[in-house]
Amino acid sequence: MGWLSLTLLCAFALASSDAAAKRWLGAHSAWDTMLVRLGLAGVLLAPWLLWQHPATLTPVFWGWMALLAPLEVIAMLLYMRAIRDHALSLTLPYMAFTPVFIILTGYFILGEMVSLRGLFGIALVVAGSWLLNFEGVERLRLRTLLAPFAAILRNPGSRMMLAAAFIYSLTAAGSKAAMNAVGSEGFGALYFSLVGGFTLLLVLLVRPRAFRILQQQLAASLLVAGLMAIMVVTHFMALAQVEAAYMITVKRTSLLFGILYGALLFGERHLGRHLLAGSLMVSGVAMIAL
Repeated sequence: MGWLSLTLLCAFALASSDAAAKRWLGAHSAWDTMLVRLGLAGVLLAPWLLWQHPATLTPVFWGWMALLAPLEVIAMLLYMRAIRDHALSLTLPYMAFTPVFIILTGYFILGEMVSLRGLFGIALVVAGSWLLNFEGVERLRLRTLLAPFAAILRNPGSRMMLAAAFIYSLTAAGSKAAMNAVGSEGFGALYFSLVGGFTLLLVLLVRPRAFRILQQQLAASLLVAGLMAIMVVTHFMALAQVEAAYMITVKRTSLLFGILYGALLFGERHLGRHLLAGSLMVSGVAMIAL
């Protein structure tokens, strides 16, 4: 299977995991669904390590993992609360801000600089976020033109997803540094298995009752976690075939799949405007990545 097909499958699996978690696990707490999305998915991914060459785990790698694993948990808790309690069409698209934030985190952590094209990409992402919250402007006044941005701040789901996007920009830059410490081969399986193991241990110590979700809704939990595992596997299979910039750009189509799920499964309105806004944001991501 080619990289484009793998990446589209990756994006579809991610959006499907989001929609399935919202539909069948929505009555559970964010801790419960985080356990499924990270802990159970990590368990499902562990056998993949058997197919990879073992890496030399340096102290630098473990230092990064000690920082990144808690951040992954915090980001997933915010992410799950956002999509559980709020519309997919008004939360998932804000993950497009991750590459915008990466411009900052990449500079401070990795010393990477942004180009003029990247700045134009940021403008497209911001324009898409404006259109996402556009409800009609009666007069072209500064106050009404800024109203969609004010709506972002008023919507708790948008705020939580923006916070998650920022944390993911930190983990993206940090995981790249961790990968540089051990090598790229097999890093995906190693990273997600370790994050999953940390999640299981943390939940066992802090919120052990969360494990009841595996008894109460085992089938739905396996579906959600299985889709996450498919996302991870196809992500790294695609990266092995093409430059990361192309792959990440196509993967961001997951927010468009999420908007469609929101309309089809949950009756969310304004599908046309939301798809247009999402397309602008994906275009912005492409400009930043390429």
